[in-house]
Amino acid sequence: MIRIGQGYDVHRLVADRRLILGGVEIEHETGLLGHSDADVLTHAICDALLGACALGDIGRHFPDSDEKYRGVSSLILLDEVGKMLRAKGCEINNIDAIIIAQAPKLAPYIDKMRENIAKTLGIGIEYVGIKATTEEGLGFTGKKEGIAASAVCIITE
Repeated sequence: MIRIGQGYDVHRLVADRRLILGGVEIEHETGLLGHSDADVLTHAICDALLGACALGDIGRHFPDSDEKYRGVSSLILLDEVGKMLRAKGCEINNIDAIIIAQAPKLAPYIDKMRENIAKTLGIGIEYVGIKATTEEGLGFTGKKEGIAASAVCIITE
């Protein structure tokens, strides 16, 4: 059986926070606000994987009301999602994601993000696609108020 999942996440950019995307800390004057490390890319991938298996979303499994997730690396959450999929007998065929951010330029970090995601899930890097785009100054991402990410995945069971 082939299953498809889709995920989306967004977080506000604020001062005095680290900017983490795909488990990579990126030098920037602002970071993403959230209960965990607010890694929108990893959150979108988690939601895509959970959705493909009809397991809900990351808010259901890792609620922001639970203090044990405060400041946690989203790669830890992704690892748990991978375990949930394996427990259901699911195999990840591929992941494709896009980060929507006006700044900073993300191209130098994409390969490390792919490596982190692949390693965390125990799959080959060739099965993880990550892209980045701007919105030409439009919307909240274009105005540098936040960053969004979207992901899709195909899994088999």
